[in-house]
Amino acid sequence: MAGEIYFDNNATTRVLPEVAEAMLPFLTEYYGNPSSIHRFGSEVGQKVGQARAQVTALIGAADPIEVIFTSCGTEGDNAAIRGMLEARPDKRHIVTTQVEHPAVLGLCQHLEKKGYRVTWLGVDENGALDVEELRSGLSDDTALVSIMWANNETGVIFPIEEIGAIVRSKGIPFHVDAVQAAGKLPFKVKDLPIDLLTISGHKFYAPKGVGALYVRRGLTFSPFMIGGHQERNRRAGTENVSAIIGMGKAAETALSHMAEDAVRIKELRDQLEELLLESCPGSRVNGRAQNRLPNTSNISFRYLEGESILVLLDQQGICASTGSACTAGSSEPSHVLRAMKVPADWLQGAVRFSLSRFNTRQEVLYVNEKMPAIVQRLEGLSALGRLRNAQQPRPAGVAAADKLMARGKKLWV
Repeated sequence: MAGEIYFDNNATTRVLPEVAEAMLPFLTEYYGNPSSIHRFGSEVGQKVGQARAQVTALIGAADPIEVIFTSCGTEGDNAAIRGMLEARPDKRHIVTTQVEHPAVLGLCQHLEKKGYRVTWLGVDENGALDVEELRSGLSDDTALVSIMWANNETGVIFPIEEIGAIVRSKGIPFHVDAVQAAGKLPFKVKDLPIDLLTISGHKFYAPKGVGALYVRRGLTFSPFMIGGHQERNRRAGTENVSAIIGMGKAAETALSHMAEDAVRIKELRDQLEELLLESCPGSRVNGRAQNRLPNTSNISFRYLEGESILVLLDQQGICASTGSACTAGSSEPSHVLRAMKVPADWLQGAVRFSLSRFNTRQEVLYVNEKMPAIVQRLEGLSALGRLRNAQQPRPAGVAAADKLMARGKKLWV
């Protein structure tokens, strides 16, 4: 097939043509600063306000003033968590999960080193949370609960409304990382027990470098970025106008096409899984038993290395990933799959396929056509490696890690 087959849409999406068209005038003609008093700048400010209203509609917020524009999901997560900790300085406890995106995971690990106590909620072998573990983990010292809506690696969706009800009953602020959910799942945050919510434009066909943080009206919140008076004193820094305009247009488009896109993309995803499970016998879908995002499939190929699979897929013009783009370059197995206690022989061979509205059935068939030969080639190499390893004692560190995993210990910290 001509061109790239892009099955890595949880990493980023293609900018829609109508989004690029909406952005262009604000890179050339309408370049005024939206904070300026003169008309040339204030007219740009009005367009930023329109984009804010479009994003408000996408997430179903009650008022556009609850939407703060940011540079990305990572900034939004940091702003939410740090902002609430600063607003509640007498509280030193955070509750989150073992399967969060690195934006939350890394920050909470950092905060642990600074003296905060973090409760890391586990998941079962299907990636599901135990809400009773959450309930028992809350205390009078809990400053914040931060839990993702949908997992970026497996697509597993968490019961956010149920979780939020438990958290709110204790009077604790609840932050949701909805970066993978926004534009894929319909919701109205105004009707949900959510206090803060993070989204990122480039996950739903807007450009990279723009996101938004929802902060429920009336919530005491300390700004993360300090300086000017932008975003009603809640996020200093001159707004990235063209990207904000693009995000607004993408939000409008996502809202109007979400239902039909979800049905079509899920059909493609399900077909991809069925074909690969049949053509590659040593494969399994991680998280398949749970409700998942319609576009996401995490498939493990037994005894294989995911990065080797990606290299050979890339040679065939197919783009996929082994997990979050924000952990690319790490040699460590996925912390998400380790938390799910995926057996060691399946752990390293995980590949994430994430589809979009641009993908086709022909592309799915092409991936299935190429994948068996890739797997067979690597299985031959893997069989030789296993034979050699069987003749040698396992290194002490590896053997110890195997024992810990067998007992369900956390290896992701």
